[in-house]
Amino acid sequence: MYAVIRTGGKQYKVSEGDVLRIEKISGEVGSEVTFNEVLLVGGSAEPKVGRPAVSGARVAAKIVGQKKARKVLHFRKEKEGWTRARGHRQPYTEVKVTAIQA
Repeated sequence: MYAVIRTGGKQYKVSEGDVLRIEKISGEVGSEVTFNEVLLVGGSAEPKVGRPAVSGARVAAKIVGQKKARKVLHFRKEKEGWTRARGHRQPYTEVKVTAIQA
């Protein structure tokens, strides 16, 4: 069974046991998270498509880690001879999908 969920402005296709990197959500490592905005549930005889979400469907997940991505550098060089380097590390949350309920 698989599902398509929406979180952090993005859509993800998930199955039980998948580990995802999603936009940062609040919660401690080891705590349970429930995604209620399920757009599609498939894998059975007939897929259920929501308009916009499937009613009663939920995806349960466990937070594996709260981390930061690699640094993205923005480097700027001008004609006059000066340079500026700035960086940014985007925080993310790793979750492991434990159950899909349709």
